[in-house]
Amino acid sequence: MKKILVANRGEIARRIFRSARALGIGTVAVYSEADANAAHVMEADASEAIGPAPARESYLNADRILEAARSSGADAVHPGYGFLAENAGFAERVIAAGLTWVGPSPRSIIEMGDKQRARELAQAAGVPVVPGSSRFTVGDTEGIEAAAEATGYPLLVKASAGGGGIGMRRVDRPDQLRATVEATQSMAQKAFGDGSVFLERFVPKARHVEIQVFGFGDSKAVHLYERDCSLQRRFQKVIEESPSPGLPAEVRAAMTSAAIRLCEKTRYAGAGTVEFIVDAESFEFFFLEMNTRIQVEHPVTEMTTGLDLVGMQLDFARGRLTGMEQSAVATKGHAIECRLYAENPAKMFMPSPGTLNVYRPPATGTHLRLDSAYREGDAVTPYYDPMIGKLVVWGDTRDQAIRRAVEALDDFAIEGLHTNRDFLVACLKDDGFASGDVFTGFIDTHQKRLLLAA
Repeated sequence: MKKILVANRGEIARRIFRSARALGIGTVAVYSEADANAAHVMEADASEAIGPAPARESYLNADRILEAARSSGADAVHPGYGFLAENAGFAERVIAAGLTWVGPSPRSIIEMGDKQRARELAQAAGVPVVPGSSRFTVGDTEGIEAAAEATGYPLLVKASAGGGGIGMRRVDRPDQLRATVEATQSMAQKAFGDGSVFLERFVPKARHVEIQVFGFGDSKAVHLYERDCSLQRRFQKVIEESPSPGLPAEVRAAMTSAAIRLCEKTRYAGAGTVEFIVDAESFEFFFLEMNTRIQVEHPVTEMTTGLDLVGMQLDFARGRLTGMEQSAVATKGHAIECRLYAENPAKMFMPSPGTLNVYRPPATGTHLRLDSAYREGDAVTPYYDPMIGKLVVWGDTRDQAIRRAVEALDDFAIEGLHTNRDFLVACLKDDGFASGDVFTGFIDTHQKRLLLAA
């Protein structure tokens, strides 16, 4: 592997470049018209234009990305997260073009990308799954009322091809079921090209805990411990941390063992994340999904383990990482990641594109990391996700990590658009969060209090 093209943009492209440079691998950026002067473009060894600003005409255009790989002389492709990262067809085309695909096999992407199939594989591996139904395709929802009664209310209608919190709608009563199913199927068909859905029981007070795994494709895998991603709005993660506060040791052990069983049973190869829903009161856990890519929140794991996950991906793809013993993975201290968005919390977290007239981040170092691709004067456009960056802190204890996160956010000078910076501070300072009483409905439950504190 001599030159890698990153089929992505922004902070994740810069993050991958960093590990590639450390390994002596050349880098190629791709960019849309809106990103012509973006930081990730300036930072790469070479860059290739791939089309207009809309993602479907650039970052989702496989033809243009493959042409960019050919014209730049790249011999490998890393998809990052989002866009084409979990597109098996794209992975197959990269491999067919004679390029190294830095990611799991197309087979794994297909298996885990279909949420219903993933549930079946989890069950076969002896991993507990949330009670739910089989799939219902567009135009064939016969028996869905009976399936809903068997699943139990409240429930979620979930797109079979969904992910990242997209394609989920809650249903509290039978009279809401049909309309919600139709709306979810319509959205899923447009977003994923697959309108099939399934039902899944909604756990009223749940935590979202995920296990970072790395598989070697030979029925061997290791885990890199857990991340708690319970603080969410609209099913989108806001604050992540590791270790999960208050998670009993025996539950952690059972979850990591379950994640490893799934990886080994499916002969998974590469970095991945097995996500679980955990009952916040009983600590009973259920398989949610598996993401076959690097996660947005992977820095949390890197801060607590000292490992370079992207570097591991690159080394595995080029045959220099063939195995690892679980005993070689240790975790230390506590890490917290805050996702800084250009959005207005007071208006239902609506995106707030605009220009960063002032953008002065706090000084980074051993205990503070910022993954971002913005500079003062840059514009946050409406074309892509409005995340400005990820601020990640480490502390010997959770209390110390919280204090450091608050201090760093307070020192982060941003002007020119609305952000969720003050809302993040309010969450971190909240007594409920400080006590470790985190759950997926935390922000919805305490939103008025948090907004007033912000």
